[in-house]
Amino acid sequence: MFSLLQVLTYAGGSLVVYGSISLVRLLYGEYTSTLRNLPGPPSPSWLFGNFKQIQETENNIFHEKWVREYGPTMRYKFLLSTSRLYTTDTKALSHVLLNTQIYERSELTRWILNRVTGPGLLSVEKETHKAQRRIANPAFGPAQLREFTKTFFEKSDELRDIWMSEIEAQGNGIARIDATAWLNMLTLDVVGRTGFNYDFHALKGNSEINELSKAFSVVFSSAFRVTPWMVVQKMVPVVGMLSPDGAAVRHARRTMERIGQQFLSESKAFVKAAGENADTFRSKDLLTLLVRSNMSKGIPDDQRISDEEVVAQIPAFLAAGHETTSTSMVWSLYALTQHKSVQDKLRQELLSVPTESLTMEELNSLPYLDAVVRESLRMYPAAPSAVRVAVKDDILPLSMPIIGRNGNECNHIRQNIDVPILAVHLSKELWGEDATEFKPERWEKLPEAVASIPGVWGNILTFIGGPHNCIGYRFAVLEMKAFLFSMVRAFELDLAVPSEEIIARRSIVRRPYVSSQMEAGSQLPLLVKLYSRS
Repeated sequence: MFSLLQVLTYAGGSLVVYGSISLVRLLYGEYTSTLRNLPGPPSPSWLFGNFKQIQETENNIFHEKWVREYGPTMRYKFLLSTSRLYTTDTKALSHVLLNTQIYERSELTRWILNRVTGPGLLSVEKETHKAQRRIANPAFGPAQLREFTKTFFEKSDELRDIWMSEIEAQGNGIARIDATAWLNMLTLDVVGRTGFNYDFHALKGNSEINELSKAFSVVFSSAFRVTPWMVVQKMVPVVGMLSPDGAAVRHARRTMERIGQQFLSESKAFVKAAGENADTFRSKDLLTLLVRSNMSKGIPDDQRISDEEVVAQIPAFLAAGHETTSTSMVWSLYALTQHKSVQDKLRQELLSVPTESLTMEELNSLPYLDAVVRESLRMYPAAPSAVRVAVKDDILPLSMPIIGRNGNECNHIRQNIDVPILAVHLSKELWGEDATEFKPERWEKLPEAVASIPGVWGNILTFIGGPHNCIGYRFAVLEMKAFLFSMVRAFELDLAVPSEEIIARRSIVRRPYVSSQMEAGSQLPLLVKLYSRS
C-alpha cells in the first residue's frame, strides 16, 4: 500500500522528468533548427519571444516594420522562443499549402482544435483527413447550399426584426446595439438548424439554458486562448488535467459527445427509415447528409469513417460555422460604418431588388454585394495567420532567394512556417499602393499579381487553399451575403464609439474590442436607425 506522500512524490518526480524531456527536445530542436541562419527581429524575451509584439500590434508589425528591415522571408520567435519562418512569398506559400504530406498543421494547433472538436476535420491529418473530407464533401454541394439559403434569410430577417423592436423600445428612432453579441446568436442559430436540425433559439434569448450551447462556449473560450500556460499544458498534459480549467473543458467535451451521439443516432434512424428519396429539411442538414454519404452502398467499408469521427464533425461545424463566420460579419459592419459611401452604394443596389428573400443564384448575381463581401474578407480575415510544420526535410521554392546571416543562400526547411494571411492581403507588392484601403471597386479589375495567391476563393487566403481549404467557404459567403442584404436594406449603421477606440485582438480568431472597455470582452457597439427611402 502506497502512502499519499509516496504517490505525490512519484507523481511529482514523473512530472519533472516529463517536463525536462520536453524542454530538452525543445532546446535541441532550436539548436539544430534550419531557421537559425535566417534574418529576423531580435527576441525580447525567452518566454514570450516576439509573441507580445505581434499581439500588441495586431500582426501589423510584420508588414509595417519587419518586412522592410528583413525582407519578405524571415524567422521570428514564438512562445518559449521556438522559431517560426514567416514569408509572404506566394510561390513558397503555394508549395506549403498544396503539399499537405510534407506540411501539416502544427502540433499546438491540432492539440487546441482537438480540445474543441475531437478527431474532426479541423484537427486530423493525412489519410484520416482525406477520408473525412471525402465523406463530408457532398454535404456542401450546390443543392444543399441552395436549401440553406432559405435559413440564412429566415434568421437574418429575424434579427432585423429584433433590431427594429430595439429601435422602437429605445426611442428617438435610434438604438445602440452590440453587433458582436447579436451576430454570435445569429450564426449559432443558423449552424444549429443547418448543421444538425437543432434549434438553439439563441435569438429568442434561450441560449443561456441550452446545454450544448453552454458546453461549446466553455470549450471554445478556454481552448482558443493561446498563452504560454497553454503551451505548458501541451508539453506536460498532467498540468492541464490538474487545473480547474482543464476539468471544465473535459466535462464540456463529455456533454458535447453525449449530445452528439444522440444526434448521430437520430440521423442514422432517419436515413434508414427515409431511404434515398427523402425531401424534407431534416433530410438536408449537414449531419444527416454526412451520415447518408457515410452509409452509402457505393462507399467501400475501408473508406467509411467511424461514429467517433462523425460525432466530431458537430463541434467542427460549430467552430467553423459559428465563431469565424460571426466575426467576419461583425468586421463587415465595421467596414461599412467607416465607409459611408460604400454603405450607401451597397444599399442602393440591394433596394433595387424587388423582393426581400432571394435564391442562392439571385444573391450571387449582385455584383457590388459580392465585391463588398470579398473586400471585407480581404481586409478583415477572421484568422490573420495560420501555421504549418514541415514534418520532413524540404527545399522551399522561393521567388526571391533568402540570404542568411552567414551570407549564404538558405531555403532548406524543417520547421514551423507562418502563413501570414493578413499580411498577404495587405501587401502593396500584390495589391498595389492602395492595398491597405477598403475599396470594393478593386474587384472590378484586380492586379495580375494577386493571381499567384494560393487561396481557394477570390484570390484571398481567408479560407486557406490546397487540400485543407475551408470545406464550408461557400456556406459562409452565402450566409454573409444574406445577412448584409437584410440589414443594409433596412438600417443606417454608425459606430457608437469613436473609430480609434475599436482595436483588434486575436487568440486564434481576430475580434474587435473597445480599447477603453477591454474587460467587457469583444464587442462592436453600433448606432442603428431605420433607413428612410424618402
